[in-house]
Amino acid sequence: MFFAVRPSPSFIARFLDRSRDLPLTYSPVGLVHGTAAGYDIDETVEVIGHGREDFHRARAALAKWAHFDLGWVELFPRAAPSRTGAVVAVLIRHLGFWSLNGARVVYELEASETQFGFAYGTLPNHAEQGEEIFEVALDVNSGQVTYRLRAASRPRAALARLGYPLARVLQARFRRDSAGVMRRATRGEGWK
Repeated sequence: MFFAVRPSPSFIARFLDRSRDLPLTYSPVGLVHGTAAGYDIDETVEVIGHGREDFHRARAALAKWAHFDLGWVELFPRAAPSRTGAVVAVLIRHLGFWSLNGARVVYELEASETQFGFAYGTLPNHAEQGEEIFEVALDVNSGQVTYRLRAASRPRAALARLGYPLARVLQARFRRDSAGVMRRATRGEGWK
């Protein structure tokens, strides 16, 4: 959904309520793991820290959706669980307008002392169609802590199709900015 002004908190709450029972806009769940015909596949893997302490901070930040706290992107509800079935709304400020996009956590990666993550899939009130994985991992050999975002997406809404080049720029910006937020959170610098 696209807007000329920022949607009100009450509108976002109603949007979330209406989103809870909506179906996904793609299949199968897990689409992002392979090569999905007709979808753009994008992946960013960034080293964001080193050692177990950094991994634990990265894990906590990812569980709290810090990677969406970018200023131009916001997640609702702010304290959404990162567990399967959770429904979220992503508010994005574009070039003078706003969009509100519904998604659902479709699965969690098997959590361990060296890995944590989850994936969400798009709902019919999302401008795009597809799935994204968000993951942090600790390499026990090198000590490196990485943040990985992998997405399979294609435009769904008419404005997203018309603005496809802009959408691709915004997707690249999101990958870059979210990695930066995760790097700062991992270092204990906060993410605002």
